[in-house]
Amino acid sequence: MRLKAYLSTAFTPALFLPSLGAIGVGVVMMAVQTTSAQAAGQYYNCANPTGCKLVSNQYWTSTYTATQYPIVMAHGLGGFTKAFGLVDYFHGIPETLMSGGSQVYTTKTSSVHNSEFRGEQLLQQVKTISAISGSPKVNLLGHSQGGIDIRYVAAVEPKYVASVTAIASPEQGSKMGDWVIKQVVEGSAKDGYDEGEFNVGSQIAIGFFKFVGGFMDVSAGIGFKEIQEQDGWNAVLALSTDYATQFNAKFPAAMPTTYCGQPANTEVNGIKYYSFSGIGQLTNGLDPSDYMLALTGTTFDNDPNDGLVSACSSRLGYVIRDDYRMNHLDSANQVLGLTAWGQPDPKTLYRGHVNRLKRANL
Repeated sequence: MRLKAYLSTAFTPALFLPSLGAIGVGVVMMAVQTTSAQAAGQYYNCANPTGCKLVSNQYWTSTYTATQYPIVMAHGLGGFTKAFGLVDYFHGIPETLMSGGSQVYTTKTSSVHNSEFRGEQLLQQVKTISAISGSPKVNLLGHSQGGIDIRYVAAVEPKYVASVTAIASPEQGSKMGDWVIKQVVEGSAKDGYDEGEFNVGSQIAIGFFKFVGGFMDVSAGIGFKEIQEQDGWNAVLALSTDYATQFNAKFPAAMPTTYCGQPANTEVNGIKYYSFSGIGQLTNGLDPSDYMLALTGTTFDNDPNDGLVSACSSRLGYVIRDDYRMNHLDSANQVLGLTAWGQPDPKTLYRGHVNRLKRANL
């Protein structure tokens, strides 16, 4: 009897209809929030030559990374977007940003080429992203060589760029790049080759480098007929201090004036510039790439580095930190998240930085 009385009272029109109205409003609000969440928490792959494809939606769990402008991520040398549909270049990072409300686009330029060539490719994708998203500007995040490519875009077409963030980028070149060039040039000269010509070993190495670039295109889903131009020698030169000197003379925005100096400007042409990087090579004994980076790090002559880029060379704009315990691949959360134990998760660093962009109304 009590149950019947309860149900009778609950379904009395005078009491039930206001409740139904409240529930209806709640459902509508949830639907609106779900729709807006899906719009904010989206991840696009821009590897294909005709535009950007939606990878996935993710409901936001907060608005911590809900920036005003989309996040556009640029890979480094030998990079890709999502290899064979399985492995992100920025492992797990797009999903982390999506959960906080970010709209994320990952881009694909020639895996193996110099930064002006790649920067022009990236610029065309940024224009496409602006058109797709309806946003007049984007926030550019670039890892390694990608952190140089994004500077090209900001310099050539600043109207499309709200911020530039370089992550473990050789902004003043890499001593590892200089070492490789020296071995190729001196080795070829020793074998009797004229300047600009390479011995057989160097030709094989450069050719293999070019092959790797094409393979990365295919892994990203680009058809054989649309494979981007690859140039192994120009890619190596792009990592040298000589190339960096020339590039920085053309595009000096937010750069320090000396090798180990701090940038004087953090905002140029209305664009905010940031950078962060790490030092150390052996950060996780289970990661086989650490041992390779320990070897390449020996070319830096005690200059603190992450195996491929020195802390001093990575500085651009507002330097968040240049001494995280991360090697070069850790800073993209690779290989597959095998990063330093007991240290901040790289995904957390990206998430915190994108929140920084949000708080700057970017």
